[in-house]
Amino acid sequence: MAFMTLKQIDVSYDKKKPILKGLDLEVEKGELVSLLGPSGCGKTTTLRVVAGFIEPKGGIFTLDGTEMTKVPVHKRNFGLVFQSYALFPHLSVYDNVAFGLRTRKMEKSTIDQKVAEILKVCGLTELSGRFPKEMSGGQRQRVALARALVIEPKLLLLDEPLSNLDAKLRVSMRVEIKRLQKQLGITTLFVTHDQEECFSISDKVAIMNQGVIEQYDSPEHIYQRPATEFVARFIGFENFLELKPAGEKTYQAADGSRFLVQMEWGNEPFKGTIRPDDICLAGEGQEDNVMEGTVGVRTFLGKSYQYEVNTAAGTLKVNMGTETIFQEGERIRLYLPEDKLILVKK
Repeated sequence: MAFMTLKQIDVSYDKKKPILKGLDLEVEKGELVSLLGPSGCGKTTTLRVVAGFIEPKGGIFTLDGTEMTKVPVHKRNFGLVFQSYALFPHLSVYDNVAFGLRTRKMEKSTIDQKVAEILKVCGLTELSGRFPKEMSGGQRQRVALARALVIEPKLLLLDEPLSNLDAKLRVSMRVEIKRLQKQLGITTLFVTHDQEECFSISDKVAIMNQGVIEQYDSPEHIYQRPATEFVARFIGFENFLELKPAGEKTYQAADGSRFLVQMEWGNEPFKGTIRPDDICLAGEGQEDNVMEGTVGVRTFLGKSYQYEVNTAAGTLKVNMGTETIFQEGERIRLYLPEDKLILVKK
């Protein structure tokens, strides 16, 4: 049985608009799982259900074999880190971190020991006497993490904790979060809308859309094999082809082009999709997985160009190097490799 389980969770703020619809999620002990999706998909609502801020209309939340669905927030012993840090401005770093331990009425010597240990782990020992206004955004975020971790929570919940930081600091802080999470072995639920941030630190990713999880898998597998058209578009696939079966692992486009694909499909409606980076020029004699088209808009991307190529089956976006530059109106033949062309549910 999984360490954390959400089963058939329903949440709605009114009867007309459900926010979560029969959501299922399983998280193993020690995993860092991210909830990823566009605004309004239900990822923060899911986190708030786990935290205890929202009681679902239906479904069960269990942690380590114990049902937690109706357990009050203050009895859940979870660590929470928010987008806004939520530090006490009038308290020093030490006192901010010690706050949760003091509310638990621990001995002063125990508090001193635990705070000192977590400040060292988070690289904050020399800043223990400072106040939040005297610190950078990254330092304040580490204080918020230390405060959440010092209580030795059974679960760490992170709600877009890096969104207030600049781009360079976000990169260093996500590495820091991953390091701390692995060092402490703490099960973590991480909410973000940033795909790169999510994929870089997660053991598993749940991509959400309109209150349901469309795909739950490792970052590598989602990147290589998105399950649905929504997931594919969300993670950067831009080319979609209407295909129909034409034999074993063989499909045909609207213009009659034949495509071999390294995956089979059942009876559900589907589309073919491929990333702009994975399309290349067709070689002499290649016939399968080839489309001919006319170069349209060309965009300079720095290390490459992106072309919009108009074909009989639709417009394809293609990224190519700067060695050869194609002009608008030029006819080219494109090759869509069978190991890069995948099928997704409509």
